[in-house]
Amino acid sequence: MAKIDKTVTIGELLMVDTGIANLLMGAGMHCVGCPSSAMETLEEAAMVHGFNVDELVEDINNYLEYKAV
Repeated sequence: MAKIDKTVTIGELLMVDTGIANLLMGAGMHCVGCPSSAMETLEEAAMVHGFNVDELVEDINNYLEYKAV
C-alpha cells in the first residue's frame, strides 16, 4: 500500500481503514462523521481544525504500517 499524504481526502482515508477515524478525532477533528468532511483533504482539515498535518500523516502511516505486520 502506498503511503498516505496530506492530499488524501478524509473519505478516502476512511475507506482504507475506519480505525483512522480515532486518529483524526484524537487530533481534534471531531466532525469526522460529517458528510462534508469526507471531501476535505487532510491538509484542508488541518487548516480548519488547527492541527499539524505532517504529524498526523506520520501517525496515520505508522498506524497502517503497524497493522500490516
